[in-house]
Amino acid sequence: MKNLPKVPIPAAVKSDWATELHDLLGWWGKNMVDFEYGGFYGRMDAHNRLHPQSDKGVIQNTRLLWSFATMTRSYGRSSYESLADRAYVYLLKQFRDKDYGGLFWMLEAQGRVVADKKQVYAQAFGIYSLSEYYRLTQDKLVLNWALELFDLIDNHSRDPIYGGYLEAFSRDWKTLTDFRLSTKDRNEAKSMNTHLHILEAYTNLHRVAPSELLASRLKELIELLLDRFLDPVSHHLILFFSANWEPRSEEISYGHDIEASWLICEAAAELDDPALHQRCAEAAVLLAEASLEGQDEDGGIINEGSPIGFTNTDKDWWPQFEAMVGWLNAWQISQDERFRNAALRVWEFVYQHHKDREGGEYHWCLNRAGKPNFKEDKAGPWKAPYHIVRSLMEAIRRTDAV
Repeated sequence: MKNLPKVPIPAAVKSDWATELHDLLGWWGKNMVDFEYGGFYGRMDAHNRLHPQSDKGVIQNTRLLWSFATMTRSYGRSSYESLADRAYVYLLKQFRDKDYGGLFWMLEAQGRVVADKKQVYAQAFGIYSLSEYYRLTQDKLVLNWALELFDLIDNHSRDPIYGGYLEAFSRDWKTLTDFRLSTKDRNEAKSMNTHLHILEAYTNLHRVAPSELLASRLKELIELLLDRFLDPVSHHLILFFSANWEPRSEEISYGHDIEASWLICEAAAELDDPALHQRCAEAAVLLAEASLEGQDEDGGIINEGSPIGFTNTDKDWWPQFEAMVGWLNAWQISQDERFRNAALRVWEFVYQHHKDREGGEYHWCLNRAGKPNFKEDKAGPWKAPYHIVRSLMEAIRRTDAV
């Protein structure tokens, strides 16, 4: 949101955030560049062992492109720019479907397509990363590709009957029976997660290519998140729906609650609609308040709950970072000290416990006792620097050192 006060935080914390940004992307540049087959390696396990023959996922590649592009815009380092260029070239040459449009889901290490479905979540990350790369390069071909992906989502995924967006399609954009983004997800036609990341993508695209159509779609998405996905009683997000908006889950994802709280505000800031801005600000505080239920005694945020209690007490890396930004945003709106304190506590937790001080990067997951889960990867199809980079950059932007 615009014209909000900056959050006062200790100068040492702000300094640590900046250091972490460069350390993190330095780790990726040092350890994950695939000089043999192009792009980046698909996997490093939790024991810091590289798996050079692992498949390469489009989510990892687009998140790397976004991370290196936004860091180059902010800090101007040639090493970041060359890595952004590498991610873009690989996306263009290997992940782009030249016949049917859109982005493939998964490639083998050498670049052969092994999963060609069109997951709408992935197309959204294509828009998000390409629009950020365009902000860096001003290359019209990059922007045109982002707009092409927007048209594909709008023409194939947007539901003309019930509204919202359907989850996934075959390579040639035909209907599938398995919509799932991952094996952990429910097989339902519409998910909060996909809608949230289409929102994020359209927000960034609107920054570089505003249009009446895009503004209309962005407003629709904001209103869907407020009117469909946000439970008016619990103020948590409903995660899954049928095509005609029958709720299909009771799970609570505290990380998605707090991530959505600030992303809806960023989206509303792109639109000239004061009433919608106010609705988003109010919803952001409600979501931030609800997500405080998931903050544990050690400051970390727990993965999942239900109406009757916690269901997954592990603490993945990404909710910690999203919580920091979401609670800083809630303080900016409300000046409620609980949110500032919660943000500082979650940062202290993730910095002291999630950070791998020997191997670099951050552990995927800690259990409630604080022990890392070494079965989860250090880097992989779902583990890339995007959440951390975005969180730290947003935190720096929203705060004043004292």
